[in-house]
Amino acid sequence: MSELTEIAETYPNLVDRFVRYVKVNTRSNEESETVPSDPKEVAFLADLADELKEIGLQNVRTMSDGYVFADLPANVDGDVPSIGFISHVDTADFNSENVNPQFVENYDGQSEIKLNDEFTLAPDAFPSLKKYEGHTLITTDGTTLLGSDDKSGVAELVTAAEYLVQHPEIEHGDLHFAFGPDEEIGIGADNFHVEEFGAEFAYTMDGGPLGELQWETFSAASADLKIQGLNVHPGDAKDKMINALQVAMDIHAELPEHDRPEHTEGREGFFHLLKLNGTPDEASMSYIIRDHDRAKFEEKKALIQSIVDAKNAEFGQDRVLLKLHDQYYNMGEVLKDNMKPVDLAEQAMTELNIEPLIEPIRGGTDGSKITFLGLPTPNIYAGAENMHGRFEYVSTRVMKQAVDTMLKINELNVKDAL
Repeated sequence: MSELTEIAETYPNLVDRFVRYVKVNTRSNEESETVPSDPKEVAFLADLADELKEIGLQNVRTMSDGYVFADLPANVDGDVPSIGFISHVDTADFNSENVNPQFVENYDGQSEIKLNDEFTLAPDAFPSLKKYEGHTLITTDGTTLLGSDDKSGVAELVTAAEYLVQHPEIEHGDLHFAFGPDEEIGIGADNFHVEEFGAEFAYTMDGGPLGELQWETFSAASADLKIQGLNVHPGDAKDKMINALQVAMDIHAELPEHDRPEHTEGREGFFHLLKLNGTPDEASMSYIIRDHDRAKFEEKKALIQSIVDAKNAEFGQDRVLLKLHDQYYNMGEVLKDNMKPVDLAEQAMTELNIEPLIEPIRGGTDGSKITFLGLPTPNIYAGAENMHGRFEYVSTRVMKQAVDTMLKINELNVKDAL
């Protein structure tokens, strides 16, 4: 019996549902001023809401921020904590049009996987492939991303909900499901309706490989600089010209050379220069600032501010304008005082013979913001590897195990309460 057949015996719609979802372009738009940021997300979420009603979820509603909420009321008496499961429907800043998933059944863990005539997935370049001997993998055709971040999570949430509706003998407390836009551009959970959602704790199903369980993230800020130069003819520039591009280079040179993504790992933070545009007359720069330690995070923001202040003092006027914006904070600051959802997920994985991989995220999730809004929300694996590009892939077996993990969390939650 093939792996796909085995999965279909337990969760008949999981893989087909995932493939159907990824074929729909839901890429978010960072340049947009609307919420959600793109009509494609709105359309997908509307279709998803209809599907949630069809599988039997209740109180399906669309919130003002675009999130679709749905409920599965408790079928047991007693004080069972309510759990939420959350995923996002948008995909990242890479070609998302005409996604064409390809299946590699019973992968041998060693061979190159040909995506198209130009690109291959090879274990030498992507050692993670070696973990998937015997798995059925879903890849791209090399021209788009796959969208497993986070269409895997979306498919897993819907499948887990569908399974519980179809198996009323499985006891559960109130369960709440949420599907949101714009996670990839960092604004999706800004106005998440915690009270309306109704959960006591939640999980984002938005992690990567099997076993990921994350409750620490970066704290994050953006830093946007605008530099006004003084442009004159270069032949007559001595003691007159202020080259905006040179000022930008000088500012960047004053930041610690080590504190860049390419030199850091683990809990080490960084300044990451995302954009540098301009002419000698005017220039702009955009950074993201990251650190797991709040004090070091604040120090990094203070450093770039001090560099800008010193430049303006040197010029005798404000030629460099800096806009700092905090994006999210390390949810570990909150979760360290309420580890129940983390412990429950860890126990669930252990009982399923899945080794929990508990490491800080060198990034963030919607759970970072939602946790600080009052709902403890660690992050669980959804299966994606090589996210955000043409080399993305996912194991169908791992997607099944993610659904198993959600159901096991529910089982343990009921057992602990009753």
